[in-house]
Amino acid sequence: MSTLQTLDRGLRALDIVSQRPGGISIAELSAELEVARAIGYRIVATLEAHSLVARMHDGRIRLAVGAALLGSRFRPRLREVTQPLLRDLAQQTSATAFLSTLEGDECVVIAVAEPDSGILRVGYRVGTRHPVSKGAAGIAILAGRPASESDTDAIRRAREDGFSITAGELEHGAVGVAAGVRSPVDHEVMGFEASVGVVAIEGLDTDTAATAVVATAARINSLLDT
Repeated sequence: MSTLQTLDRGLRALDIVSQRPGGISIAELSAELEVARAIGYRIVATLEAHSLVARMHDGRIRLAVGAALLGSRFRPRLREVTQPLLRDLAQQTSATAFLSTLEGDECVVIAVAEPDSGILRVGYRVGTRHPVSKGAAGIAILAGRPASESDTDAIRRAREDGFSITAGELEHGAVGVAAGVRSPVDHEVMGFEASVGVVAIEGLDTDTAATAVVATAARINSLLDT
């Protein structure tokens, strides 16, 4: 498959910038793109003209409002695809099912489904936020990134298993199981970072939940690719 080199570089640049919450210099960006600094400047200038990146006072580059706007426009489609699957997942596991996406360094719940009956439910609501470094949802998202020396044991284990299980990290007694949902674009370009999972206070069969969550994540990936 042929690609347009200039567009490819611009999308790769957005992906790189998105992974640097503290910003990145043009020199560093150019090095990662393996292009001359002059080309790096032109790429940044183009992205800046479309409000996709912005230069901070120290000259470092960060994502700008245009990138956030694109992400917000995708959310309705993501929720539309996911909601029926979350309902099925909640029924299968008798636990609260959720979809979370990454905003900055926080996981944000954007869709929830509760079972008709079953074990004690967790008050997980749309708009709930928590640090990406805590909870099954965040660990599952981080496990979807390339391996890093800074990865915790939990991230490494989730990457190996294909899902994350945590207990009591966000709420006392709550057990969560989550799997990453990949962006429906090539992994080398900018997309979104998300995870799907279930959470319950007690009685959760984690083996059954893990199987159901991984299958649901695969189904979401398949639907988003169509």
